[in-house]
This record gives sequence, structure tokens and C-alpha cells, in this order.
Amino acid sequence: MAKMYYEKDCDLGKLDGKKIAIIGYGSQGHAHALNLRDSGCDVIVGLRRGGKSWPVAEKDGFEVMTVAEATKAADIIMILINDEAQADMYKADIAPNLTDGKAIAFAHGFNIRYKQIVPPAGVDVFMAAPKGPGHTVRSQYVAGKGVPCLVAVEQNATGKAYDIALAYIAGIGGARAGIMETTMHDETETDLFGEQAVLCGGVVDLMRCGFETLVEAGYEPENAYFECIHEMKLIIDLINKGGVAAMNYSISDTAEYGEYVSGPRVLPYEQTKANMKAVLQEIQDGTFAGKWIAENKNGRCFFNSKRETLAKHPMEVIGKQLREQMLWKNDSDLDKASN
Repeated sequence: MAKMYYEKDCDLGKLDGKKIAIIGYGSQGHAHALNLRDSGCDVIVGLRRGGKSWPVAEKDGFEVMTVAEATKAADIIMILINDEAQADMYKADIAPNLTDGKAIAFAHGFNIRYKQIVPPAGVDVFMAAPKGPGHTVRSQYVAGKGVPCLVAVEQNATGKAYDIALAYIAGIGGARAGIMETTMHDETETDLFGEQAVLCGGVVDLMRCGFETLVEAGYEPENAYFECIHEMKLIIDLINKGGVAAMNYSISDTAEYGEYVSGPRVLPYEQTKANMKAVLQEIQDGTFAGKWIAENKNGRCFFNSKRETLAKHPMEVIGKQLREQMLWKNDSDLDKASN
């Protein structure tokens, strides 16, 4: 079993006298900054001067500096901008201003795992990774709860990195739910695999295929959307609460029987697993990372074309129309509801 930590294992006092710089003020950045401040920590925000997040962070009452200034001023620098932008920003603004004894932190291990960022030997390097989006990290904290987190220490230069990492996670509320110990290597590879094979890539393609199959068979696209896409959340909520057994307990016996006889036909087990192993291999050997890094250096042509095509797909068009007519339409603005 993986080692778990809770509030009793974390000492927020380890952050006393330390200034924490949150680099980035998007979904995760604003949640970390607000939660840490509410936990009594000394927080500043580091941003690109003139960026759209600068006035937002100031409005929320934070002292905002450039990334270079924040790095100089802080003892702990948490990097929460997009993976693909981190390496260039680190080299230009963070690395020249790091001194021994400081700590740099990440919410995902991508740039450390693939050596896009190589910190100097004298600094602590740790990961504090909430297993949920930023708006949930914030809303759960405000509700007196927390989002489970992963913790990893890549480099323990001061001998205090684990204490600092656990205190940091307690500050954002993660210790209320539970903190699982891992490594940045394992977190990166399993996170990328989960996103690509199941949570994002797999689920989106499965929903799209189901939607298209029903529409092509002559059914109303609105029906297809509800049956293949909208209800996905209802099923996942059941699994999240009690596993597949809880889902099967809550659905009809007819649906459960269909799960057993039709699921393996839609996703042939051996072939699907072989395809997943190929995806995992490309994550492990760096092929995927290399492609993504190159994609960003070359203008994101493939990425942008795929995003544009998806936006025009009937399941997205119909879904937007349906959500605008439903009482739950306001749930779509997640960031606005997070403060």
C-alpha cells in the first residue's frame, strides 16, 4: 500500500516565516494562493507583467510581482503555469534568481521527469499535486473539506523538503482528504496515461462514437447527447462514491447485464489493452513528451486544428444548445464559481 498522510502528520508551522510565491493565477494558481492565505501563510503572486491575471490577483488582495521578482523574494516557489510554458519561463526568470535553501514546487512532474527543468543541487524540489481541478480545490477548502493530493520529493537539499511539502499541502486543504506519497516519475507517467487512454482521450472518443452511432441510425441528436454524454457524470459520480459495485447497485439489472455482454464487444479487451500498452510505452520512453514539446515549438498546428474540429462536432453543438436550456447551465462557468 502507498503511504498516506493526513492532518495529524502535517505541521503548518513549518511554513512560518517563509514567503510562498505562486507562479501563475489560473485555475490551480488562484486556488493555491487563496487557500494558503486563508491558512495563515505569507503568499505573493508572480506573473508576466501586463498579463490578464495580474489585475485579477491584485483585486483578490495579493501583492503581485514579476516572476523574477517573486522568485527573489520567496522561500518557496510553486510553478503553476501550463506545462509547455514552464521550461522557458524557468530558464529566463526563475533559475537566475534561485539561491541555495529555497524550494521549487510543481503540481505535475512533467518538466522534471523529462528534464526540461533541471534544478540546481542546493534547492529543494517537491510536488504537491491535487487530484482535482483548481475550482474544486478552492470550493472544497471553503466548504471545510479538501481534495486528495499526491506528494513527492525529487530533491531534498535542506533535509526538510518532506516537512515543507506536507505543510504546503495541508495549507491548500489536501491533508483533510488524504495525501498519498509517490514520485514525480510515477506521477507523470500514470497521469499522462490516465488522461490519454481513459479520462480524456478514451472517454471523449467513446462518447463521440456512441453519439454518432445513434444519430446515424436516425435518432434525435438530443436523445443521443443525453444517453451517451450527459449521463456520463451520473455514472462516474456513483463509481467515485462506491466503485463499480455501487454503480451496478444503483442502475437497473438490464443495464448491468448489458455492461457484461456489450462492453467487451465495444472495447475488445486484448486489443484495447495492447493499444493502451503502446500508449504507455510512448509515455515511458519520452516519445509523447517529445511530440508535445515539438508541437508547441512549431505553432501548435495539429493541436489547434483538432480543437477547432471538435468545437464544430454535432455533439458539442447540440450539447451547448441543451445546456443553455437547462437549469444546470450555470455550472459551466467553473472558475467564476470558485472564489
